[in-house]
Amino acid sequence: MTKHIGHWIMTTLLSVVFAAPALGGEYFERDSVAIGGYDPIAYFAEMKPVKGLAEFHAEYEGPTFNFSTAANRDTFTANTDTFAPQYGDYCAFGMAKGYKATTDPTTFTVVGDKLYLNYSETVRSQWVSDIPWLCPQDKRKLTGDQEAL
Repeated sequence: MTKHIGHWIMTTLLSVVFAAPALGGEYFERDSVAIGGYDPIAYFAEMKPVKGLAEFHAEYEGPTFNFSTAANRDTFTANTDTFAPQYGDYCAFGMAKGYKATTDPTTFTVVGDKLYLNYSETVRSQWVSDIPWLCPQDKRKLTGDQEAL
């Protein structure tokens, strides 16, 4: 029962507070830059957010993506479908619930060959626990909870 109440509170909070931002575009952008200027390749290669540099950039479906190296930029432009964030840099949890919400580029999950971003670490944990197709071992790995499931 408590889990359902917590889920309801989280869903209600997100729908009320975050339903309005950046609803128009394909990507959530900050000053025309996707992912807050972070390098999308670093999430895969280094498994952490790394701030990109404006000198290494590429445009994709509207916004500008920044990269920490020219090699990362070239990798991205050769494989945009793999490395572009899912849901256009909008919160994966919010999109799963039917609305666009902003993201914090430091709260991410790489599942397979896809990058997902979330509004906060709390929301990311909720989203990971709600992924029905993710096996229990992967959920424990992503949440850091060895007792989960």
